[in-house]
Amino acid sequence: MTNDNNPFKSIEEKFMEKQRAKQKGTSDPNKVITPKRPVNVKKYVRTAVLLTVFFTVAVILLANVFVVKEDEYRVISQFGEIKRTIQEPGLNMKVPFIQTVTVLPKNQMTYNVSEAEINTRDKKRIIIDNYAVWKINNPREMITNARNIINAESRMEEFIYSVIRNEMGQLDYVDVINDENPSRGSLNDRVTEQVNTFLKEGNFGIEVIDVRMKRIDLPEENEHSIYTRMISERDSTAQTYLSQGDAEKKKIEAETDREVQEMLATAKKDAAIIHAEGEAEAAKIYNNAFSKDPEFYNLYRTLQSYSRTIGDDTMIIMPADSPYAKLLTGYLE
Repeated sequence: MTNDNNPFKSIEEKFMEKQRAKQKGTSDPNKVITPKRPVNVKKYVRTAVLLTVFFTVAVILLANVFVVKEDEYRVISQFGEIKRTIQEPGLNMKVPFIQTVTVLPKNQMTYNVSEAEINTRDKKRIIIDNYAVWKINNPREMITNARNIINAESRMEEFIYSVIRNEMGQLDYVDVINDENPSRGSLNDRVTEQVNTFLKEGNFGIEVIDVRMKRIDLPEENEHSIYTRMISERDSTAQTYLSQGDAEKKKIEAETDREVQEMLATAKKDAAIIHAEGEAEAAKIYNNAFSKDPEFYNLYRTLQSYSRTIGDDTMIIMPADSPYAKLLTGYLE
């Protein structure tokens, strides 16, 4: 390249003029002035351009390098089409400018389903509040059919509401609130299984681990009437139990009285028999004893009559010559 076509010629000339002006202004006349070599500006410009290009390429490369963590999926898309999914942790790279990376969680997530008003089989209106534990098991299908987590949760909520409404419509209100009732069965398990069936048919790439009820309430306008009815039913049930208890009490008392009367009659009968046998035995002994001495027997019977007829205030009037008086006064002939 000639000096006439050199774009940096004017810069070089100005630089050389400045150098000459400095040399003329020196105070030492004996000093030998050595002309300096002109600066190669092209070299510096070329170096700056190369550094700029290198820095730009490095920034672009670093911006397109990403790290996949253990608890996440990375989905690589190009112009809206999924090219690959990365599930293993490590360092990866995407094509700059034309590929995008979508991050999806790999761990289980909890979603609070919106409250819903449902009618039971016995026409009771109840408010159900549920939550679901779910996870992504196929990130490619999830991005293709649901696009994002918000849409996936929205579809899952629709299925949960539909299944719960159908299941609750087959149960009475009492069966719903009593989770130990065998007619209810494993309601949560049935809901979870049916929701997963719908999600699998739609190829949404997600799986529901469990669906649980947090709360079952009555609408405010129905609470008072339901509570009044429940109190009336409980009072009726309590009165039935009291009537049955009173009837059972009377039955037990009548049975006990009958058994007591039978026992008393048997005891009196046995006592009378024993008493009669004792009297007979005593009479037999008396007869055997008194038959041996009739006079002594008469004396004994007379003395017994005294003990029965004479007391502290007894007054007896009888002839003095009566045998009874003589015996009483001890006059014996």
